Amino acid sequence: MSLTLICYDGSPSAQHALAVADRSLSRDPKVLLTVWSAPERVHADSFGYESPAGGPSYARLCELFEQAARDSGTRGQRLAAERGLDVEVRVERNRSTVWQTILEIADELDVEMIVAGTHGTTAVSSELLGSVSAPLAQHSRRPLLLVPTPDRVDGVAGSETAAARAST
Repeated sequence: MSLTLICYDGSPSAQHALAVADRSLSRDPKVLLTVWSAPERVHADSFGYESPAGGPSYARLCELFEQAARDSGTRGQRLAAERGLDVEVRVERNRSTVWQTILEIADELDVEMIVAGTHGTTAVSSELLGSVSAPLAQHSRRPLLLVPTPDRVDGVAGSETAAARAST
């Protein structure tokens, strides 16, 4: 039996990738992976500083970021269950970069395939197409299914319309 790793961040693209995986892949086991980044990395990458003065402690920020990732994974698991897809949720802290963490988990689990959307959520902007999917494609030694963002599927504008089409 083969194992598929589905990358999930709660974005419309990740939801669409989940729908495509459900329609296109076997019923073999699947792991829904949510990778979260520590706050200093998010702040440094997006705003050029490490932590807000007078804000919550670093440990508390890490707890909040991890909980948000767990919540996203739980929502993804519910969405998968609504489709009749049984997934195991795995939430991992970013070890270096999101794409490297995904590949490390894929190797650890010895997955047959990785599924990912091409547009996710970032601390800066979803306009940074390929910040995870391009390096995944460049560095993965495993088959990779990259699912285009819903607003680019079949020329349909607007992610709500495309997401609705993906779920049918």
